[in-house]
Amino acid sequence: MTATRRSTIPQKLKKWASLTPTYVLLGLWSLFTLFSILWVISSSFKTNRELFTTVWTLPKAFDFSGYITAWTAVKMGQYTLNSVLVVLVSVVIILFLSAPVSYILTRVKFRGSGLILLAFIAGIGIPVQLLYIPLFFILTGFQVINTLWGLGILYVSLSIPFTVFILSGFFASLPVELEEAAIIDGCSDFQVYWKVMLPLASPGLITATIFNFIFLWNEYQIALVFINNPDLRTLSLGLYALSNSMQYSGDWVGLMAGVVIVMVPTIILYIFLSEKMISGITMGSVKS
Repeated sequence: MTATRRSTIPQKLKKWASLTPTYVLLGLWSLFTLFSILWVISSSFKTNRELFTTVWTLPKAFDFSGYITAWTAVKMGQYTLNSVLVVLVSVVIILFLSAPVSYILTRVKFRGSGLILLAFIAGIGIPVQLLYIPLFFILTGFQVINTLWGLGILYVSLSIPFTVFILSGFFASLPVELEEAAIIDGCSDFQVYWKVMLPLASPGLITATIFNFIFLWNEYQIALVFINNPDLRTLSLGLYALSNSMQYSGDWVGLMAGVVIVMVPTIILYIFLSEKMISGITMGSVKS
């Protein structure tokens, strides 16, 4: 027994020695990321003079003039409202359409279900840049080009393949016995989906919500191509406009405030839902 324990000690030490560089690298990267975020937030509460004279120190007093400038003078408030409307509505519609599709393709056996699921997965690999010209003609034909509605339609249609891919893994991992028990109790097919399977797939829904929200909130290229009206800009386009404006005016504190306005919602969302997202990814990766 003692010899067995002694033989396992070198193996554990060897394992830890092989993993130490990875942990050190990840730790350093995490510290650098945390430092960068805190530095940007701290700099956003300084004056321009204080920013250049005391770069690495905390602000002596909290100055909100940078936020006022970014929110009003550069219309970051309007851009934030545009992003909130487009992103929240798009995420809700994405989940509303993708969840039943994923459930049907993974839980209901019919001819061609696997092929349809592969078609959705193949849609992930299509570069969105190849779709700009046909999408432009389609939106122009429906007269929704250069509108928030048209941008939301693009966000929904381009995000469904990835969402179906995520949710199909969760629905496939749920036990069949739960469906059979619900049917024996007299539930209809819709009741089985709505009252039994959908609540059990909530970790997958949360994971899909986080991924879609972060992607759409920070999305830049699609909005740049299909939105030309300055009043309809999303927050990412507004940040680019703010960057150009502040570079010429020298108001770098206002630029820092704009960056904070953009990144704070995603950070808050990840802090509160990261544990559920990680557990959801683990659950969806294992098929029962």
